[in-house]
Amino acid sequence: MGTHKRNPVVLLLASLTFLLFSFAQFCRAVNDTIRQGETIRDGHSLKSGNNYFQLGFFSPVNSTSRYLGIWYTFDQKAVVWVANRKSPISDRNGVLRIEVDGKLVLRDGNNKLVWLAPVTSSANNTAARLHNTGNFVLSRNDSIDDSDANTALWQSFSNPTDTFLPGMRVPVSSKIGVSKPYRSWKSATDPSPGNYSMGVDPNGGQQIVIWGKEGRRWRSGQWNLQFFIGIPYMSNNVSSFHGFKISLPDETGTMYITYKPPTQDLFRFVISWEGKERQLKWDDDKKKWLPLQSEPDPDNKCELYNYCGNYATCDRSNSRRICNCLEGFKPKFKDQWDQENWSAGCERKIQLQCQSTNRTSRENGKPDGFKKLKCTKLPDLATLLPSEENTEACGKRCLENCQCKAYAFVTGIRCMVWTGDLIDMQHFQQFQQAGNFLFFYRLHHSELDGGRKISNLVIVIICVVVASFLVASLWLLWRYKKKVKVSSMPCCKDKDVAIFDVSKSKRKEFSADLSGPSDILIDENQDNGPELPIFNFGVVAAATKNFYEGNILGQGGFGAVYKGELPGGKEIAVKRLSGNSGQGLEEFKTEIILIARLQHRNLVRLLGCSIQGEEKLLIYEYMPNKSLDNLLFDATKKVELGWRSRLDIIEGIARGLLYLHRDSRLRIIHRDLKASNILLDAEMNPKISDFGMARMFQGNQNEANTVRVVGTYGYMSPEYAMEGLFSVKSDVYSFGVLLLEIVSGQRNTTFRSSDHTSLLSYVSLKRKSIHLFLSATAEAEIYIDLIGNWLQAWRLWSEDKAMDLVDPSIRDTCSPNEVLKCIHIGMLCVQDSAVHRPTMAAVVLLLESETPMLPMPTKPTYTFLRSAIEEEYIGDAQEIVSSNDLTVTVIVGR
Repeated sequence: MGTHKRNPVVLLLASLTFLLFSFAQFCRAVNDTIRQGETIRDGHSLKSGNNYFQLGFFSPVNSTSRYLGIWYTFDQKAVVWVANRKSPISDRNGVLRIEVDGKLVLRDGNNKLVWLAPVTSSANNTAARLHNTGNFVLSRNDSIDDSDANTALWQSFSNPTDTFLPGMRVPVSSKIGVSKPYRSWKSATDPSPGNYSMGVDPNGGQQIVIWGKEGRRWRSGQWNLQFFIGIPYMSNNVSSFHGFKISLPDETGTMYITYKPPTQDLFRFVISWEGKERQLKWDDDKKKWLPLQSEPDPDNKCELYNYCGNYATCDRSNSRRICNCLEGFKPKFKDQWDQENWSAGCERKIQLQCQSTNRTSRENGKPDGFKKLKCTKLPDLATLLPSEENTEACGKRCLENCQCKAYAFVTGIRCMVWTGDLIDMQHFQQFQQAGNFLFFYRLHHSELDGGRKISNLVIVIICVVVASFLVASLWLLWRYKKKVKVSSMPCCKDKDVAIFDVSKSKRKEFSADLSGPSDILIDENQDNGPELPIFNFGVVAAATKNFYEGNILGQGGFGAVYKGELPGGKEIAVKRLSGNSGQGLEEFKTEIILIARLQHRNLVRLLGCSIQGEEKLLIYEYMPNKSLDNLLFDATKKVELGWRSRLDIIEGIARGLLYLHRDSRLRIIHRDLKASNILLDAEMNPKISDFGMARMFQGNQNEANTVRVVGTYGYMSPEYAMEGLFSVKSDVYSFGVLLLEIVSGQRNTTFRSSDHTSLLSYVSLKRKSIHLFLSATAEAEIYIDLIGNWLQAWRLWSEDKAMDLVDPSIRDTCSPNEVLKCIHIGMLCVQDSAVHRPTMAAVVLLLESETPMLPMPTKPTYTFLRSAIEEEYIGDAQEIVSSNDLTVTVIVGR
């Protein structure tokens, strides 16, 4: 019987394969894992499998002390965890090892113990691994690859320093006592424990608290299963906050706060050494961390804990005094209050009926009642009564207990009552979810509306004062009309109010919001609508150097926008409407009314208005990066707009439109969305501007028709341009055009494909009939040329050449999947049938989804031309009769 000889080449290849596999496993273990008996010396490190995190020794800036820590591989200054923050090593001889008893220890060059990982149970055969989340986990060797935190003997995520990372769990339970797991650095260069800490309310409340040396410094408000109710902008569809969750109670009754980012971007939360909780996002294009929010806001004193004292509310929008006692209360120490020392707070004017020392009065008198407040940060230290199912039951429960000072019913939290002092209250000027809950605080019945008995003497005094005031007002008005011209318009309120050009000698008030110039007047009537400052025309003229041409930021059909600077140093942008502008008084009124009422991070902020004679001015916050078209369509500047910045701009515009269409208390159709109406702040956040053409819809209204079509060529939907019919889908069409412009880096009106074809060849056989049908308006021919651009975009997309649409400046650095998704969404938005276009809610969902199921768009056919083309009526122009389907329109170029 013959024997089979083994091929030596096969044996060699098999041996090499085994050795390479073993070496790869060894390298992985060395890269992210330390095992029992192994060491990590100063100068060596571990790296996570995804190469995001690195563990090793480091020294802060201007320091020779050595610390064991974890940081990002691409930013060594972003340290997320420090082991020996209380015991630095003085030399470079530190060693991290797992000793024979399985303990993870850090020793210095003299073998002195510096730090020890406190394990939950003993084990001999252990290993420690740096996971992709940044979590350094010590576990038994047989479960080192297990990602389940329950198998860990010790982990850095359960022993944090100053940074909260996605994947961490913060316990919420009244049984754990005071828990302040996150402690700031002592300074920017000293990792030792600092003066500030952050954690969950130890009283069992589901809220985040920052403590300072003197106690609480800031709190987030309770969690209502969607957002923290003390952070108003968390409810504005800010995607960076989406991902916070609180788990169901475990077997010990403990719940956990977790955060999972809504995107693949890197996020971290840090309690800084200055006492601020900051949320940061890594911008891979700019190679730096971008701050998304900071708590407490350094520009808002109202966010400091109980800044105004007990029974008082803090309102940063109140330029005269930010602290005010609740109605029915008075300053506890009026002299200190007048000197703006608010810390002592307020006290009741009249004792509660139920607390009266007179038994007869207590039992037979009229009962106490409750005063209602809206848009308020609820006080701290509430008691939760989850058994009460509605506001009425909650109020009844509070009224039955004389110690109950206030109550509120919040969806997701249910009944909240306060039996102690009402502390840390704040008035929110903007809170989209404020309608979901109201705050009721207890007052003596005489302090409530209709319950106060006024003596005859008081009535006489009031009548005399009112009569004197009316006489004086009439005399002042008679003198005033001789000097100024009065223009009536709804600037600040629901009803028309008169705007007067009042000089500095007439009134001297200071506006904290506007840097305090004495020539700026603020409407004090706050009963009917949002407060909006009225600027003296002379102040605005001086701020812009008498509208100096060198200060022009941009120009359009409405006039020019000038950069200005108020006496206090605040920079502003002034929109000056020209006399021949297509935007007249009605558009001016509309823009003021709408922007004054709308508050969103992706809408431009209106600071005030001014009118004198024919001069109409709007004063906005200044945007350093000007408008989107200034960067996007400039061959040299567009390089500043990387793909990540463009995607953030697209998502920001989408969220702003969603707010206008659905989430604001007014349903708004913008009607003039385009690149020049998108402004960019210092951090490239987009802000929708120019609401002069906007229209308000009623709650049950879906569309409207107009005989006066206004807008910009190339951005108007077919049904609006040719029929005057507009709806939210008209804005969706404009958004689709804008999205494709951002991706392509070219204007809609100038885009051409590589073969330079246009729509003219496509419609050449029907051109005569189209011209005859549209002969009533010269603008229609131009519109025919414009709509061809998206036929070319459709052709490239349908031929799987969509990447040819992408701006060459970002083609090599963008994410193809994200770009193709955006182009697909853009094609869905510019479909000629409004029915086929998605809503902005659907657009936002598609943009924020990683792998959305996208429907196929229909090919552009422009049905508003279809009836004319299908008639095949070709004849002399004199034989064509006018059609009722055609509306003569005015289209304003801007």
